[in-house]
Amino acid sequence: MEPKQHLYLVDGSAYIFRAYHRLPPLTDPEGTPVGAVYGYTTMLWKLADDLHKADGPTHLAVILDASGKSFRNEIYEDYKANRPPPPEDLKPQFPLVRDATRAFSLPCIEEMGYEADDLIASYARAAALQGWNVTIVSSDKDLMQLVGTCEQGGGKIDMLDTMKNQRIDIPEVVEKFGVPPEKVGDVLALMGDSVDNVPGVFGVGPKTATKLIQDYGDLESALAAAPEMKKSKLQERLIEQAEQARLSKVLVTLKEDCALPMALDELKLDAIPPDPLAAFLGKHGFTSLLKRLDGGRGSPERATQLHPAKPVTAGAAPGEGAARQPLPEMPPVDYAAYECVQTVEALERWITRAHAAHLLAVDTETSALDAMRADLTGVSLALGPNDACYIPLGHGGSDMFAEKPEQVPLDTAIALLKPLLEDDAVLKIGQNIKYDLNVLARYGIAVSPIDDTMIESFCLDAGRSIDGIGGGHGMDELSERHFGHKPMAFKDVCGTGKKAIPFGEVPLDKATQYAAEDADVTWRLHAVLKPRLAEEGGMRIYERVDRPLIPVVAQMERHGIKVDRERLAHLSGEFAEAIGALEGEIHAVAGQEFTIGSPKQLGEILFDKLGYKGGKKGKSGQYSTDQSVLERLAVEGAPVANKVLEWRQLSKLRSTYTEALQAAINPDTRRVHTSYSLVGAQTGRLSSTDPNLQNIPVRTEIGRQIRECFVAESGNVLLAADYSQIELRLAAHMADVPSLKEAFANGEDIHARTATEMFGTVDRDTRGRAKTINFAILYGISRWGLAGRLGVEADEAQAMIDRYFERFPGIQKYIVHTLEQVRERGYSETLFGRKTWFPRINSKNGAERQGSERAAINAPIQGTSADIIKRAMARMGPALANAGLGHVRMLLQVHDELVFELPEGDVAAASPVIERVMAEAAQPAVTLDVPLGVEIGSGLSWGAAH
Repeated sequence: MEPKQHLYLVDGSAYIFRAYHRLPPLTDPEGTPVGAVYGYTTMLWKLADDLHKADGPTHLAVILDASGKSFRNEIYEDYKANRPPPPEDLKPQFPLVRDATRAFSLPCIEEMGYEADDLIASYARAAALQGWNVTIVSSDKDLMQLVGTCEQGGGKIDMLDTMKNQRIDIPEVVEKFGVPPEKVGDVLALMGDSVDNVPGVFGVGPKTATKLIQDYGDLESALAAAPEMKKSKLQERLIEQAEQARLSKVLVTLKEDCALPMALDELKLDAIPPDPLAAFLGKHGFTSLLKRLDGGRGSPERATQLHPAKPVTAGAAPGEGAARQPLPEMPPVDYAAYECVQTVEALERWITRAHAAHLLAVDTETSALDAMRADLTGVSLALGPNDACYIPLGHGGSDMFAEKPEQVPLDTAIALLKPLLEDDAVLKIGQNIKYDLNVLARYGIAVSPIDDTMIESFCLDAGRSIDGIGGGHGMDELSERHFGHKPMAFKDVCGTGKKAIPFGEVPLDKATQYAAEDADVTWRLHAVLKPRLAEEGGMRIYERVDRPLIPVVAQMERHGIKVDRERLAHLSGEFAEAIGALEGEIHAVAGQEFTIGSPKQLGEILFDKLGYKGGKKGKSGQYSTDQSVLERLAVEGAPVANKVLEWRQLSKLRSTYTEALQAAINPDTRRVHTSYSLVGAQTGRLSSTDPNLQNIPVRTEIGRQIRECFVAESGNVLLAADYSQIELRLAAHMADVPSLKEAFANGEDIHARTATEMFGTVDRDTRGRAKTINFAILYGISRWGLAGRLGVEADEAQAMIDRYFERFPGIQKYIVHTLEQVRERGYSETLFGRKTWFPRINSKNGAERQGSERAAINAPIQGTSADIIKRAMARMGPALANAGLGHVRMLLQVHDELVFELPEGDVAAASPVIERVMAEAAQPAVTLDVPLGVEIGSGLSWGAAH
């Protein structure tokens, strides 16, 4: 009797992306990116070895997605419309992956019009009908619909997740979905899939979908039962979106009757001819694998016996160093090696070399720091250590009679550089490249694809100091930290004070040294930092959250937002009057005039003259008068403390907003263009400067008045989309608090629920207190801080904190567990893998340690919130464009809120798109136990949109 045939179907597309994200960027001898190809090759090699040691297959094929749309796009035009394009350095690797498969002499199957999943399904069913066993090498949830035994042929289908080394059979499918494989499609149809843009039923997550199918048996039965269900949002959505759910079922159902491009018998495994594999490995510089192949003892008997290496000559196993390409030598910086490019011929030579290298560090020199007003002075390029140049474009004195050095005309240089900087096959590396994107965009250049060494460093070392050097992410600090090299300072070439000169007037020899060094150091930093992302788990947050956001934020900065100058001036005058009145009141209580803004004088008034207790002097010998001190004094009955706090707030708002915003209006665009920093907040939140738009009070009347000054252009409106209580929702998920999760799932007033749990009753006072406590606890607030916010004694505040933990023990467990982890590892982590380091978490200094503890408690929650809104921002443009709303502009991001400008007539069409993108932003990387609520409003001003 012949042995039972066993077909293995490898989901090759999944292998490619896994390989790309696991390994550092590598290039072959011709300069082509091959990191994913190397990873794919080693993964295929390992699979073959593992299968040979186990119950190896008799037949095997690798299935890939063909480029182009599938038949599902004819059914639903927006199918997979939200999928971002593959990374630019991955695109040229797709054909090489096919070459790698054929080098193993394995069938490589793809078919236009069908997805790999459909081909896998068709081969699996065809084989099972003939009584073959089938193993699908994948962890794709869609393919789990196929698992089980074929009733007609008797063949059995299971799956193999090679990442977890786990077989997936019927019990594993039931464990994951709560239903057997044949019902998985019903669950998927209800919950939808944001990655493939399968709509599902809005607001129905995995748990709800599973329960519906468990209760009613299948999708059609659940939809039929909807009218009789208890009145709720779920009932409404099932009724209203029934056809959408049916469409989704069609989209997620695998096609099992595709014509098979190769007959089953043609997939039989035979011995591997070593020559094609050796030629492929040698061509692409995979020397460790080539040595492993050469170290074998004759040709393998079958394709899964891939030349086991002799013990003495064995190279590094995949995943244990074989993929590490040695870093290039980093010689000391040699300023004499840099070239000043002053002719078209020299520029064309550098451009030709850059195209061949496929990787280029680039930096711009400008006439000003404001990217929206700066003129381009020059561009520097680097192709390796000391292999750098500077291209002067705007040098010479500002006087029209001043002698100008020889340089390539600006228009000519732009025309030559544009194809290079926009070439998909050349990766452009920058340090804070967002600035360069904005400068070059004003000259018609859309730089892409990009990497940013500043962001790479932030994803690795946020909050961490290394070897005694601070934890900043500026180029100079990174250079000193990683290379021990201190780059030339701007003041060294341009001077300081009254003697300072514009960069365009710096002599070219000095300018070349300074500018080319920037590109050189940036290239070196990328060579060190990018591999670390793969090794230290930073690639996920870099590629899925931060890097895609860079061009999005750059575009937001270029859009800017209009402000009403007259209204600002009027409001500034009102603030000045109120500030003057408060000064008079404070001086009257003090019994003398003094400088309220002087901490030294204020401390002496509060503690020496007025005699308030608890004053503490620092090393400088003066009393502390920070906000926590003033809040404590206010609770203890010092009315002057409240007046000083109010004075400080008004003074800050006047200087930061009503005055600064007027000065910030761009004379050309007549709009304000803030600058966002992607590394400004340790938790990953964006920060903004020039002007800072992040600290406008959110819920106060004063904050509303300032927001009224941000207005839409004539014919347009502003639309504000705000996550509702996102940090509380994340806390409910991350701390696993059933009562809070239930409240959010049911759309309850979360603060009312907390008031009931805390105080036994709900009224305006208890709800307000509950709201304060809900947010304060997540920030690790002290008894003094909570007492100040609630206007109660410290002991009473502590009692409230204790009662909160009694009612919500999961929150306390989360805090304890988080602190234990951070003390042990040194860092916290968001749901998306963003690390924030806390080097002082174990400090013997109590104040330092407690400050780190408070920050560590909140960092995973606030950081996850930041990651989610970043993902929403990156997806927003494509989603709006696919909906025919590409003209809608995203202008601002302020904490949990996004602000858009659009024609008033498009609000109804744009709102659901924006809401969906924001609500589903965590998926598919993270599935939350609570829904993300989004509140949307619109109006002629930002204030009116709330």
